[in-house]
Amino acid sequence: MTEPKDIVLKESEEIGGMPIEGPWLDEVGSLEEVIDYYHRIGFQATHLGRAIEVWKKVEEKRASGEEVRVFLGYTSNIVSSGLRELIAWLVKEGKVDVVVTTAGGVEEDFIKALKPFILGDWYVNDAEMREKGINRIGNIFVPNDRYIEFEKYMIPFFERVIEMEKERGKPLTASEFIHEMGRFMDEKLGKEKERSVIYWAYKRNIPIFCPAITDGSIGDMLYFFKEERGDRELIIDVANDIVKLNNLAVTAKETSSIILGGSLPKHAIINANLFRGGTDYAIYITTAVPWDGSLSGAPPSEGVSWGKIRAKADYVEIWADATLVFPVLVWKVMKG
Repeated sequence: MTEPKDIVLKESEEIGGMPIEGPWLDEVGSLEEVIDYYHRIGFQATHLGRAIEVWKKVEEKRASGEEVRVFLGYTSNIVSSGLRELIAWLVKEGKVDVVVTTAGGVEEDFIKALKPFILGDWYVNDAEMREKGINRIGNIFVPNDRYIEFEKYMIPFFERVIEMEKERGKPLTASEFIHEMGRFMDEKLGKEKERSVIYWAYKRNIPIFCPAITDGSIGDMLYFFKEERGDRELIIDVANDIVKLNNLAVTAKETSSIILGGSLPKHAIINANLFRGGTDYAIYITTAVPWDGSLSGAPPSEGVSWGKIRAKADYVEIWADATLVFPVLVWKVMKG
């Protein structure tokens, strides 16, 4: 019979590796030095440290002239938050090559160039908010006047698109539609446009793909425009965009996929990479869980089973709110 002490104090094998250790505050002089400990802290801090390492590797390759095409995907709540400006900076500086987002990720970027969103609270009377015409995204408030102002710009923009499509003899794809939104912003808006993702994507000729372009306020404005005018001419083509998006993956020597959140942008990016045998680098930041079988919660290793991420790819998933960790990740990679 095995003795209780032998069960509890079972002899172990020797293992090597990095000791778990956090910063001793008397020995660090800056946040930079604290972040350098992330690899050794454990849990999600270690995953953030690993993400910094993966993205830095991509940046070093790009700086040396190697081609690594960077795909960035994010859901609309990311643009609702202050991460919008970080993404706009990445696009402005040419740190990403392809963007995939939702309709909200497009329209809210435009709307913020007209009027800001306002910091509110999580705990409010939502029925009263509705009476006041104030929409809520978590603790971010968006008064309806933002959408009223947005429509004032969208009506002449839709009219321009109709004329363009007549001249071309074919509809604009969703990515071309968004590119033209950037041109429209450049012409119609002042300095506030310079914090916009759409504006800088237009200036840098970086495509923004939005397969569900009508799933948001843009769709609402299209509905009003078409119903009030009986319009049947304005069409947005999503079929040819899938060819363009997939080919941007297929023709790349290597690809990197950085995805904030899940949903459609995540799948559009990794599915495009399926056609080249999978992405070479992947960084996921998500709060979704895998237990319901959703794509949003699927970890990178599940993508390997589909061929959307290479078996030997450098990949990491950070299970955290992107508003907490993405600023640290971007700063450490780009400035650290």
